[in-house]
Amino acid sequence: MWVNGTSPSSRRNPNYTSDPAEFPESAKAQAISLYVISLAILISGRNYYCCGAWFGQAVRELNNQNIMAAGIIILIVLGGLLVLAVILAVFVIGIYNKLVTLRNRYKNAYAQIDVQLKRRYDLIPNLVETAKGYMKHESGTLTAVTEARNIAYAASKGAASNPGDVSAMKNLAAAEAGLGGALSRLMVVSEQYPDLKANQNMMQLTEELTSTENKVSFARQAYNDSVMTYNTDREVFPANLIAGTFNFAAAELFVIDKPEEKVAPKVSFS
Repeated sequence: MWVNGTSPSSRRNPNYTSDPAEFPESAKAQAISLYVISLAILISGRNYYCCGAWFGQAVRELNNQNIMAAGIIILIVLGGLLVLAVILAVFVIGIYNKLVTLRNRYKNAYAQIDVQLKRRYDLIPNLVETAKGYMKHESGTLTAVTEARNIAYAASKGAASNPGDVSAMKNLAAAEAGLGGALSRLMVVSEQYPDLKANQNMMQLTEELTSTENKVSFARQAYNDSVMTYNTDREVFPANLIAGTFNFAAAELFVIDKPEEKVAPKVSFS
C-alpha cells in the first residue's frame, strides 16, 4: 500500500517520475533494448535457450575473427623476419665473396713471385758452373751457394702450395735470406778474379740474375700490398666474424731480412 499516494520506488529515488516522457535517456534505451529482445523472441517463437545459442554463435564468430587477425599479424611478422633474413644473407654473401676475391688476389700475386724465383733458381747452377773454372780455390763458397739454392728451392715449393701460410712464408723468407747472403759472398769473391769478371757468360748470367732479383722485389711488393689489403678487410667488423666462421686465416707477408740493410752506413769526414 502506497503511503501518501507515492510508490516505494519514488520514495527510494527522488528522481523517480511516473510520466514516461520524463524518463531519463538511459532508461529509455534500456527499455527499448528489452523490447527489441522480447519482440525477437516472440517472432521467432523460440525460448531463451535458443537466444543463448545465438549469443554463443556470435561469440564464436568473434573468436574466429580474432584468430584471423592474429594469423594476419603472425604472417606479417614472419614476412618481416624472412625479409630480414634475406638481407642478412645477402650481406654475409657479399662479405664472403669479397674475402674470397682478396685471397685469390694475393695468391695470384704470389704466383708472379714464384715465376721469378724459379727463373732465379735456374740461373744459379749455371752461374756456379761458370765460376768453377776460375775459382778453383773457392769451393766452399760455391758449395754454400748451391746448398742455399737447394734449400730455397724446397722452401718455395712449400710456399707455392699454400701462399700466405705463416710457416711456409717464414721458411721461404729465411731460405731466401740465406741464399742472398751466399750470392753476395760469391760476388765479393769474384771481384778478386778479373778473368772471371771479363767472361761473357759470367757477365750475362750476372746481368740476368740481377734483373730477375729486381723482378722478384717488385712482385714481392705487389704480394705484400695484396696481403695487407686482405688482412685489413678480414680484421674489421663484421667481416672478422665471417672470416672466423669460414676459416679465412690471416696471410703472412713475404719479408726477407737482409743484414746489410740493418747496418747503418758509417760516414767519415776525416
